[in-house]
Amino acid sequence: MNTKSLVIVAALLAVSFSCQEKKTDTEDSMGMENTESTITIEKLESSPAYSSSSLKLKMPVNASIKNPGAVDFSFEAGNYELGVQTEKNGMAGMLANSDKGQHIHLIVDNGPYSAHYEPTFKNEMTEGTHYVVAFLSRSYHESVKNADSFIAKEIVVGTIGDNMGVNLEKPTLIYSRPKGEYSGADTENLLLDFFLLNTTLSESGNKVRATINGKEFSIGEWAPYVIKGLPKGEVSIQLELLDEYGNMIPGGFNDVTRKVMLKD
Repeated sequence: MNTKSLVIVAALLAVSFSCQEKKTDTEDSMGMENTESTITIEKLESSPAYSSSSLKLKMPVNASIKNPGAVDFSFEAGNYELGVQTEKNGMAGMLANSDKGQHIHLIVDNGPYSAHYEPTFKNEMTEGTHYVVAFLSRSYHESVKNADSFIAKEIVVGTIGDNMGVNLEKPTLIYSRPKGEYSGADTENLLLDFFLLNTTLSESGNKVRATINGKEFSIGEWAPYVIKGLPKGEVSIQLELLDEYGNMIPGGFNDVTRKVMLKD
């Protein structure tokens, strides 16, 4: 083969390698884009409404508790039965469900909730100012959303601590689900649920921005949603309460990020 032929072959090989490299880069880019684009949220509908159900706090009576430690909590659930399974319609039957039944979500300082299947229980509380929100929960952890289904209370244990910029009488976002670890079929449909105090959502008003593994969703209706298309591994969920102009509404709990783990 002469020198001219060798040059032509070399040039063809270089062009072929370049095309393959670009194709690989494009495929990788498309793969990343497709992974993100597969994440969707869908409104969960057809759950029992429980519109007349209520939750009242009987203990602690006072907003001030002298000593830190185990605090006695007692609730009264009206028109709502704790410890029974919620009727599951549609997508609700595909969600992670507690075999212990309906319960109360107790949330302190917008941290991960504790589930309680009896109306009376103890909860450890440290010294300082705490913000307690509790609401009725279906067995698959969807909150009951009506004017009487929750309590929100500021409790001071020992000396007064930092208030974290929280005022439970102003618009406040409380995170509920997803939480913890999911495995098997439970990874396919995750409940996205939160509780709102002193505000409503609408397409032209306040909204919640949900950022799930980097993909943003604008939520203009206070409702439960189902997250689909999540990859296995660690999942990041950020919720932000925004005003009609897309600005963060002031409040110590109105921007929260949680991590959950999805396993085979």
